[in-house]
Amino acid sequence: MDNLHAIFMTEAGELMADLEKGLLQLEADPVNVEGIGKVFRSMHTLKGSASMFGFESVSTLTHQLETVYESIRNGSSKLTSKILQVTFESLDHLKKLLTDPQMKEGTLQQAQIDLLNRIEKLAIDTQPIQHSSSSNTSEVSPPLCCYYLLFSPQENILRNGTNTLYLVDDLLALGNGIALPHFKKLPTFDELRPQLNHTCFEILLETTKQESDMRDVLLFVETECELDIKAFPPGASLTEQVKQLAWRGHAIDMPQGFDAFSAMLSSGANPILKTGARTSKTPKETTEAQQTKASAGSSIRVSSDRLDELMNLVSELVTTQARLSLFSSQNQLNELSIISENIEKITRRLRDNAFTMTLIPIESLVVRFQRLVRDLSKELNKDIVFKTEGTETEIDKSIIEKLTDPLLHLLRNSLDHGIESPDERMNKGKPRQGTLLFKSYYSGGSVVIEISDDGAGINLEKVRLKAVSKGLISADESMSERELINLIFMPGFSTAEQVTGVSGRGVGMDVVRRNISDIRGDIEVTTKENKGSTFSIRLPLTLSIIDGLLVRIGETDFILPLSSVNKCYEVETTILEETFNQWVTLEGKRTPFIFLRKELRIINQTPDLSQVIKMEHEGHDVGLVVDKIIGQYQAVLKPLGNFYRHQEEYSGATILGDGSVALVLDPYKLIKKLIDQQQVNLKTA
Repeated sequence: MDNLHAIFMTEAGELMADLEKGLLQLEADPVNVEGIGKVFRSMHTLKGSASMFGFESVSTLTHQLETVYESIRNGSSKLTSKILQVTFESLDHLKKLLTDPQMKEGTLQQAQIDLLNRIEKLAIDTQPIQHSSSSNTSEVSPPLCCYYLLFSPQENILRNGTNTLYLVDDLLALGNGIALPHFKKLPTFDELRPQLNHTCFEILLETTKQESDMRDVLLFVETECELDIKAFPPGASLTEQVKQLAWRGHAIDMPQGFDAFSAMLSSGANPILKTGARTSKTPKETTEAQQTKASAGSSIRVSSDRLDELMNLVSELVTTQARLSLFSSQNQLNELSIISENIEKITRRLRDNAFTMTLIPIESLVVRFQRLVRDLSKELNKDIVFKTEGTETEIDKSIIEKLTDPLLHLLRNSLDHGIESPDERMNKGKPRQGTLLFKSYYSGGSVVIEISDDGAGINLEKVRLKAVSKGLISADESMSERELINLIFMPGFSTAEQVTGVSGRGVGMDVVRRNISDIRGDIEVTTKENKGSTFSIRLPLTLSIIDGLLVRIGETDFILPLSSVNKCYEVETTILEETFNQWVTLEGKRTPFIFLRKELRIINQTPDLSQVIKMEHEGHDVGLVVDKIIGQYQAVLKPLGNFYRHQEEYSGATILGDGSVALVLDPYKLIKKLIDQQQVNLKTA
């Protein structure tokens, strides 16, 4: 039961996320019929699931909301901002009810009562106005209609615990009728699988209900079945015919269809299905049909703990495979080399597949951010539109989990400090409506996330004066634009003139940088006064396994991410040592380079030939000089611990095949650190 409860909680969270996304879309387009239908279906599914698992408080509230949206869906009332606001408040309340369904907290009980009263009033206000020609006219009952339904469940519908017979019973409960089963694509006895469905149903139904009521019965399984509904001509009555219908156990190939039943009814014939031998498909045809069905694609829900365990096992396999490769190279046995190469290929494919399973699109965060922008812009009395680009970009789930809070901090700061009030924007000649852009894209072996606004930008003079008042810098100290911008990441630093419920307490930006650094990321800020600011976050694709280039400097091995490497060159060491200002010509182009031997303080005999590894940094080519390139290597990243916490140029460490440890270098942060140090040295010289 605990397992089922956990599944419900996960599905409820997804349904609420879908509901929130749908509501945000409806707020922008209130007459979107498809959007209203999606919101209604999310509510209906959540209500049914909550009732099944005993979350009566959730079920009661969603049922009341469903009544309001049913009136909107059938066109008898319009979606208003008042209805949307109550729905958003109810959604926030529902999230709390999932953790406290019994409403043990007193405020939840009162909130539930208040929301139910407000929703009930909305339901009364949205009722269609009834017009009558006479005050004593009796209410007219809905007409009795006859329908033909073809209900065709998919093969895999039983795997999810759905009982198709219960669904048929629910359809028949709408009126008076009969269901006639058919066995479609029935395999031979040896190929029969009890977990697959091979049955469809023809249903003749006499009811006062509408077609929408019949489809609502199958709302939970609408993606796992087909339902074809047709109405018989007016005047057709099934009452007597349905009573006479009987199922005689005859083998049936296919349904007779609406036309056949309509003809039988009009001729007065008893619509008993035809008999006849079933034409069986050959085993080959059946297998091909099943394969075609399977190739359509399916998905299953997997616990994140199991994915974590899978990645741990794959990491151990990668390490073991490295030992096997080393052993194979040391023992020149032909058969062993073949086995080692095959294991390496399989390991790489397994690693790539396992890694793909842990990737999550950044879009999963966007709904939460859209809601934040909506609520906060109303609170701040600002008119702000939130735009997104590249949200299909995928990133490791472990990074996503640790990225939410920093992004929320940045968005709140852009909303509060960055974008001006509508009147202030008008006075500056800007559009009344501000724009906040959330953009993500791949860049080499990294993912870049940018949060941009078209607001006031960062007043660097104000930042400098604030830093002086706090004693962070002296009044006569000269600082570059980049250095001034970096002051906003100092603990306790804030330029807000007053503390609000949104920001201004001097906490947040330092936490943002620290949290991003913890996941091996980096943040940069660009700003222009009265034009806006952009916060760029660069993150690794994964925190676990990377394709690396194994290099050696002296007697020490290092790993460089292969995705950062553009090209490798072999150059005489004396040329590099004698060149002016550490520039070397590579393929006719002058390129700056960095002697890693010197920067990492490795002292021993230098080789006659050095290897220059060219990579890109912020749009410019930079060379890293090493003694020797060993080759490509799959590196399982291990943390270095608190002792190396502030050594940002190291991403971690990995265990080589011989059991030794190699440090994994982060080229982006290494080059950035050396450039910053060089600027400081020039400044103090």
